[in-house]
Amino acid sequence: MLRNVLYYFLLIIVIISSAAVIASSSREQLSSKQCEDLGFTGLALCSDCNTFSEYVKDKELISDCLKCCTEDSDDSISKITYSGAILEVCMRKLVFYPEIVGFIEEEKDKFPTVKLQYLFNSPPKLIMLDDEGQHKETIRIDNWKREHVLQFLREKVKPNSASS
Repeated sequence: MLRNVLYYFLLIIVIISSAAVIASSSREQLSSKQCEDLGFTGLALCSDCNTFSEYVKDKELISDCLKCCTEDSDDSISKITYSGAILEVCMRKLVFYPEIVGFIEEEKDKFPTVKLQYLFNSPPKLIMLDDEGQHKETIRIDNWKREHVLQFLREKVKPNSASS
């Protein structure tokens, strides 16, 4: 009898540990530094990665995004918005980012709460701001197309409110 109990106990432990290994390997997480290096620091929610995948068809990029996101715990969280943003870029490197140049020249004025900031040697990034103007998240946009920047800002930056 004791032998059967021990056998079942060991079997349960093996099953539970196998399930834990499978779950952790299917949902590998990267460190925040690795995610920042990949440019995913601002895409904090997995629903953002799903939206991102609608526009970007690179499976490896989407996989990296999913390794850097956190699960949405509530539908309202998936619609996090910011009061404004800073588009930071190096003026000398702009020539290498024609999509960002196109956005700055033709679309940026549609977003009065998005400010342009030139910083030497900075890759193109969006610094998302809260209601107090504090930096909340930073998102690298090196490889984004103009329409992706537009869509992201439409969804994530609050329209200019009655505060003016």
